[in-house]
Amino acid sequence: MSEVAEGRRARGGGGAARRAERTAVRIECAKFIERNIPNLEILHEEALEIIEANAETILQEVGVNFVENPEALKRWKDAGADVDGERVRIPKGLARQLCQTAPSSYVQHARNPERNVTVGGKGLVLAPVYGPPFVRDADGGRRYATLDDFHKFVKLGYMSKWLHHSGGTVCEPTDIPVNKRHLDMLLAHMTLSDKPYMGSVTEPVRAEDSVEMSKILFGSDFVDQNTVMTSLININSPMTFDGIMMGALEVYAKANQAAIISPFIVGGAMAPVTVAGTLTQVLAEVLAGVAYSQLVRQGAPVIFGAFVTSIDMNSGAPTFGTPEAAHITYGAGQLARRMGLPYRSAGSFCGSKLPDAQAAYETSNSLNMGLLAGVNFMLHSCGWLEGGLVSSFEKFVMDADQLGVLHHLAQGIDMSETGQAMDAIREVGPGGHYLGCAHTQANFKQAFWRTQLLDYKPFETWEEEGARDTVALARERVTKLLNDYQKPAIDAGVEEALNDYVARKKASMPDAFM
Repeated sequence: MSEVAEGRRARGGGGAARRAERTAVRIECAKFIERNIPNLEILHEEALEIIEANAETILQEVGVNFVENPEALKRWKDAGADVDGERVRIPKGLARQLCQTAPSSYVQHARNPERNVTVGGKGLVLAPVYGPPFVRDADGGRRYATLDDFHKFVKLGYMSKWLHHSGGTVCEPTDIPVNKRHLDMLLAHMTLSDKPYMGSVTEPVRAEDSVEMSKILFGSDFVDQNTVMTSLININSPMTFDGIMMGALEVYAKANQAAIISPFIVGGAMAPVTVAGTLTQVLAEVLAGVAYSQLVRQGAPVIFGAFVTSIDMNSGAPTFGTPEAAHITYGAGQLARRMGLPYRSAGSFCGSKLPDAQAAYETSNSLNMGLLAGVNFMLHSCGWLEGGLVSSFEKFVMDADQLGVLHHLAQGIDMSETGQAMDAIREVGPGGHYLGCAHTQANFKQAFWRTQLLDYKPFETWEEEGARDTVALARERVTKLLNDYQKPAIDAGVEEALNDYVARKKASMPDAFM
């Protein structure tokens, strides 16, 4: 064989190897984000002090309601609050004093230790959409969610590189009885993924099931000594703490499992129309909620939550990606940091019915404000559609791709010797180009964020390939990820025990769909 032919064969072999490497199934999971950029602080010191003083005044003079929870009322009375019926008025300084025992950060353990996340500090943990009863995809349109849909979302979350957390109710499997679906959802997160997950909060007994199933997965001693769940406790704004959510909080706090204490704010309906007024109410509600968690168990991990949007005064519908929501999110981040607590807010929020331009604009605004606001735990970071009523398969992978942008923005600017690139500038000199220089060859693979979804091909190539829009590309991406999915290894005895627990619990009660 001639040297030319031998060279061609070698080059061909190398090309085939590179193509095989590019097409091989790789299940990657980026580490949670650690910011090397500053937070955007929108409130000056005087404004922060005014909001904090006003929140304390609200707690003392207006108070908050703890409904259908006599034990909570007793705890508050014993702590020194004024309890009148279900109204709890908290003397100035008491709630903030109680909050001081809550940790500034904590580790949530995953069954795969490589997937552990730290919530707090400069970290940002990204979790998927939570709660929608409907799903949408390009083939079936909008419909009620099923357990099969839920399984697909958990698999997509596991296969998504930039997503650190499996989440919780990524959609409501409405084909499963209400009183039993939490068991199937937990089982899916525990067996189809090895990323961290959330527990159930829809009844205290379901929170107890979450703890018991976690003990099967991790071992009782491990769960007793470590945090393996971060779960969402919503406050019924304005200033009402219902017995169901507080009952779930009590279960998690007693078990040393983390809870997000989160007001559910739609400005103009559940809070004042002004930013400062809304921030005051948010802070008052969070102070009361976090303080109560510490009454249940000092040192229980909690997150300062702020779900904020405004209302369209013409239609009454919530709006997303607005400047007012950004102002509140930035301001709440400052308040959370002054309390020394991890912060939850932002997400892939949009009010659009489809994964279209409106969805993209509003989602981009919401994701970027979350990064800059210092958010530590971002629920709803991918898949949210139609004001949270719909989990969209296509938007899930569109958003998940864009989460890579947050990772790269958070890295800041590399000022190392490599980052300064002086050797490249010297090598190329005036009038040259950098494509072939040594610095480019050594660094191009890691230099730029690379989409796994968007199309940057020339027009002619794009047209020849079917002139696909982003939704069409996302549809293909969903199919590819689900086809490539490989279930993470799990101990057979543990999986059998989890299945047995679910089967026994389901058999112990009749179906209930309300």
